[in-house]
This record gives sequence, C-alpha cells and structure tokens, in this order.
Amino acid sequence: MLLNGTGEPAGGPASPPLTPDRFSALMARLGPFEPAPRLAVAVSGGADSLALCLLCRDWAQARGGSVLALTVDHRLRPESAEEAATVGRRLRDLGIPHDILTWEGAKPSAGIQNAARDARYRLLVERCARAGLFHLLLAHHQQDQAETVLLRLAHGSGPDGLAGMAAIRELPELRLLRPLLGVPKAALIATCAAAGVAWVEDPSNRSAAYARPRLRAAGDSLHREGLSTERLAGTGRRLGAVRAALDAATADLLARAVTLHAAGFLHLDTAALGPAPEEIVRRALLRCLATIGGAPHPPRSERLDRLLAEITTGLDGGLDGGRTLAGCRVTPTGDGRLLVARELRACAGALPLSAGEPVWWDRRFQLRLLTALPGLSVGPLGAAGWRAVRTHVSPASRQAIPEPARATVPAISDPQGPVAVPHLGFTRPGLSIVATARFLPAAPLAGADFAVA
Repeated sequence: MLLNGTGEPAGGPASPPLTPDRFSALMARLGPFEPAPRLAVAVSGGADSLALCLLCRDWAQARGGSVLALTVDHRLRPESAEEAATVGRRLRDLGIPHDILTWEGAKPSAGIQNAARDARYRLLVERCARAGLFHLLLAHHQQDQAETVLLRLAHGSGPDGLAGMAAIRELPELRLLRPLLGVPKAALIATCAAAGVAWVEDPSNRSAAYARPRLRAAGDSLHREGLSTERLAGTGRRLGAVRAALDAATADLLARAVTLHAAGFLHLDTAALGPAPEEIVRRALLRCLATIGGAPHPPRSERLDRLLAEITTGLDGGLDGGRTLAGCRVTPTGDGRLLVARELRACAGALPLSAGEPVWWDRRFQLRLLTALPGLSVGPLGAAGWRAVRTHVSPASRQAIPEPARATVPAISDPQGPVAVPHLGFTRPGLSIVATARFLPAAPLAGADFAVA
C-alpha cells in the first residue's frame, strides 16, 4: 500500500465531507438497531473504510454504543502485516478498538481475488460471531456500485445482477450493511481530510491485472459516452427497486404455496403456482432450491427452466422418482404438492462436534452439543443410520419427516453409529445426551427483500 496525504486525489473532484446528520439518515434506512448499537466495521486502511469507521464511531457513541474495527491481512504481500499494524495504530489513536484477522495457509495459484474475498468474509463473520456483533458494515460506495453494475452488464446479467450490491444482506450470523452505496468516494476522502486522518492505497487497486482497475483507467472514456459513475449507480438503484418489487411478489407467493419444515425440507403446493406470472414462479422455485439445497450459486438457467416446465405441466413419477437439481430432490407426493428435500449425495461430510461449540453443518443446520462426550461428529443420518435408529423412532416422528428427507437430517454419531438425531427424537438407549439442531439455511426462504440504498 502507498501512503497518501490528506488532500484531494489527483484528478478527483472536490466534495464536502459527509456530515453526521447525513450519515444518520443513511443509517436510519438500514435499521432497526438495538438501543446501544454495537457495530463491526471492515477497515482496509483506505479513505473509504476509514471514513466509514470514523462516522460509525461518532454515530454509535451518540447512542451509547461502540465500534470494533476489523482489518484482514491476506498475507499476499510481504509488507501486508506491517501495513495492517499501521492501520491498527491509527485507529487506536482515534480511540477505536481494532483487531487484525490473518488469512493463514497456502494460497491458490488461480482465482486469487475470489479466494481472498471468500476468506475475508469468512474471517470477518467468524470474528463478529465470537464477539456477539450482529451488524458488519462495509464501505462500498457509489463508484464501487457503478463498477459492479458495469461488470455485471459485461457478463450478461439480468435485472437482479444489474441491481448491483444490496444495502442490507441478511446472513445466518449477522447483517451486512452498506450505508455508503450512494455516496461519492470524493466525499469519503474529504471526510478523512477534515478529520486529519491519513489513509493508504492498495497498489492492486491500480493493477491492470484486475477488471475494476481497468474500468477505472477507462473512466474518462466511459464518462464521455454517458456512462458516468452517477448514471451507472442510478441505473443500479432503479433496477434495485425493480428487484425489490419482484422479491415482494415472490415472498407473497411463497407464503401461499410453501410449507417449510424445521427438519430441512418443504412442501410446494403446485395449484397455488398457477395464477402467478412465470417469472415470479421461477423466482419462488429458485428460493426453495436455495433454502433446502444450500448451494452458494443458483443452478444453470436451462436446467431450472426444464424443471419449471415439468412442474407447470405435471411432474411424472412416484415418491422414488422426481428430479434432482441444486443439491435437492424434487418429488411429487400424489396430492398436488411437491416435496423438496436435500439430496443425500450432495450433503456435506461429517464435522467434529464438541460440547458448547456450535457447528454450522451443510450450510443448513446449526448444531449445539450440551453434553460433554468425546469423539462425536455431525453428518447426514444416511440409509444405514436410519436402519440403526428406526425401531426407536415413534410413529409420529416417522410420519412428520417423509422418507426422502429422513436420511438427510443431521445425526450426531460416534464410531459405532448415531447417538442422537434431534429431529427424530432419538437418543441411543442407555445414553444421556442433550443436543439441539436448528434449521438455519444460508438462504432463508423468507429472506429480506433487496434493499436499495
């Protein structure tokens, strides 16, 4: 990173600092917050994240709350550790607590930006979870939003992609908040300058090896053709409103057509789909697959459209038939409904489970063991596990979880087999064990609508 002074960047337009009142108005759109809000702020050391951290400190303190700044050291350059320490010293001088999170281990030889982004979010979310922080603020601003819209346009994205980044993103552990999506970068630079705070610039932000720096280098040419930062961000904002409206219509259809079960499966009433527009039905089906399958990315459009066509014309086959897509098995139940359950072969493998330490398994369930027993793990019950426990499961529990879904519920096991299956009410005879299994999917069925900054 290269140290900057506190003046305007070369060639950048002058802009007044972001005022506390204006920032309060931006934060009000992202609420609600607790009476004494505790915030985490991701701080790279650049002007945008430092400005956000300063604004959050003042906003939180005025309400009796606090801020924790978090810097991720990706260890991609020899000087990164000292740079992160420098950021920490500056923040502590400003009275802002700061932690450095380090991406340890070997780095991939390809796709390094995506891998670094995934590692960054993982480290940030884990640290927030340990501290009991439910709001993680990110400093993406108007220029970042405009670049996102342009990049997605180049990749052929539809309305959802062209809506850009959401101001609010609900995760199982916390809320990702982006209050600055409508704020020019120049205003954030001016905010740091007014506070007398120097910032740093990552040289990768100017590297032609990456798409975003190449777009910035072409900024003047794009502006002359009418593709200014303001206009691109405005396009994203308008399409964000479109996406929010589609999300609301989808949520209404899901409320009428879907019954979601705590054991990680759902029933979809096909009759309720008929009157809805095809795009809304398509979105509802996508949401069902994402919630039950836990896949981080949607299925290919052609496969989704094929399944949608089969659903709307009547899916053939019995309980042992159906279709698989996005880690799910979709099966007709014979009463006008579809069962959407996790596909067993797509389930995650076993994870170790220790007393008092929650484990998020298969991107769907949070397991918590309250009894200290050695050598336990959590994984799918599976066919063999079901054979081992079925004589101890009540008829009511058998009926509550249909056969295609039973093998995919989380089972707590030792080397001899299942010791507890919370969703089936099973505990190995002669053993006293207390454990909970909460359905906490990465993509909640009733997730928040797209939030427009």
